[in-house]
Amino acid sequence: MADSGDVSYPNTGSLSDVVTKGPVIDTVKSEASKTSGELRNLKNSRVTPSTTTDNDQPLTHYHSLLYSLLSWEQPRATAVSYASVVGLIFAARYLPLLRWAFKILYMSLGLTATVEIVGHVILKQGIASSFRPRRYYTIPKETHEAIFEDLSQLADFFLIEFQRILFAENAAHTVGAFLAAFTGYWLIRFVPIWGLAVISVTIAYFGPLVYISNREIIDEQIANLQSIVSSQTNQLKDLAGEHTSHATGVMKQYVGEYSSKAQEYIGRRSASPEMSKVAPTPVKTEPVSEPVIKTEDFPEAPKVEPLAQSVELTEPAQQAEREPLLAI
Repeated sequence: MADSGDVSYPNTGSLSDVVTKGPVIDTVKSEASKTSGELRNLKNSRVTPSTTTDNDQPLTHYHSLLYSLLSWEQPRATAVSYASVVGLIFAARYLPLLRWAFKILYMSLGLTATVEIVGHVILKQGIASSFRPRRYYTIPKETHEAIFEDLSQLADFFLIEFQRILFAENAAHTVGAFLAAFTGYWLIRFVPIWGLAVISVTIAYFGPLVYISNREIIDEQIANLQSIVSSQTNQLKDLAGEHTSHATGVMKQYVGEYSSKAQEYIGRRSASPEMSKVAPTPVKTEPVSEPVIKTEDFPEAPKVEPLAQSVELTEPAQQAEREPLLAI
């Protein structure tokens, strides 16, 4: 007897029963239902998180959405989004999507024009124009606002995350971004852009999954690496402090020697005779008053000329007259 939990399928042998019923079809329907439910849950996770940045700036709802997406909280929805993104990359690479768009456009426009012209010629009435709506379709204002708000939130998400990485809010994220940029710089020389896009998307989706699956081991290795880096940093600090103190001592010794030599040299210069010569201090002289000269202070002049002096003066003159003059 079959268990009460088992499901029995009729063995009618008809093709419709094979297509619409059976264990495979039920499994597909069940997985489709679960996937649609996870997609709804992923859409509902778009809420502004309560956490903020280090400078108390609020985050966007894309932070919670991408966290839920990349953390594989909804595995079926995440797998569907990954397959969709990779499929779009391969389609843009291998399929002539732009040519197909132009082909669909000219074929639809040509068919519409042909039907309209044929209708006017045969039926005296346009066929395509008869399907014209009373009012052309427009995008509601609420939809506009929702779209622009969503685009603004998306732009703010990328801008905030770039600044958080650039200004090292989390050192591990900054190091990871550096390694990704460095690897991309070298891979772009050998890998085409579409291949680099596939690699980036694969790492972005499966990197968190690998971490979640091996969190304990990875955290332990990260802690060991941090302890090694911390010990090496402390050792380098001690070594740098030792060299700095030694250099400071040597510098102080040289400064002391040069200062003592400079003082000794200055002392020798001050003891030399050239430096010991001191300019005499100018003596301030007081003006002396001139004495009053009186006539009684001079002797009385003689009234008679002395004879001896006159004789002595006349004799040389007479001798000079007696001497003959030499003819020239």
